[in-house]
Amino acid sequence: MAYTIEINDLRKHYAGATAPALDGFSCKVEQNLIVGLLGPNGAGKTTCFNILCGMVKPDAGQALIAGQDCNSERVAIGSLMGMVPQQIALFGNLTAMENFRYVGRLYGLPEHTINTRTQLLLERLGLDKHAGKRINAFSGGMKRRANIIASLLHEPELLLLDEPTAGVDVQSRALIIDFIKDYRSQGKTILYTSHLMDEAEQICDKVIIIDNGKFITSGEPASLIRDTAHCSRLEDVFLHFTGRSLRD
Repeated sequence: MAYTIEINDLRKHYAGATAPALDGFSCKVEQNLIVGLLGPNGAGKTTCFNILCGMVKPDAGQALIAGQDCNSERVAIGSLMGMVPQQIALFGNLTAMENFRYVGRLYGLPEHTINTRTQLLLERLGLDKHAGKRINAFSGGMKRRANIIASLLHEPELLLLDEPTAGVDVQSRALIIDFIKDYRSQGKTILYTSHLMDEAEQICDKVIIIDNGKFITSGEPASLIRDTAHCSRLEDVFLHFTGRSLRD
């Protein structure tokens, strides 16, 4: 079986923290799947994403994307991966098109490629009439969709999505979910985080539950629901393994 992501015994302890962010976390993500990385606040999801992006160096362990080390081969991995952070990673005082041209040039894309891919993505994500507007004038849902476009201009094989539908309206959420499914159908791999268990149950081929920096369990949502006692939804499974204590 081919794996897009292989994470082996990752450990990370930030200075001043009372507990490690990652404490021997391991998992594998197969090609051409939508995989949900699910966990409570502080479980280690963002640290895991940051290590995969090469933004954070682990204290121990290894993370591989397409067999390449995320720490030592960041340039090569950058062409394979697109990252959509939870925060809007665009310049608010620039128009959407100005942002996309800037990002496209960072990837070394020629102007005609930037223009062609941007137009297709603008139409697919319902922003084609707003390309000339400044990001500051966009609604929350429009900013989320623009954030996704910026990560896809180089057509990555792997897409990391950190809470892509957080705080958006129902229509934007439906459009984003449909787009995620469509992108997977093109042979791409998607690793996705969300606190919306119903959404994850709907779109994920597999979920991985992480808590306190450790791997807890993984599997297809339907299988986890079936095999976990007294569970009828993915949310029940999540609470079964992570508990009901508040994580503020």
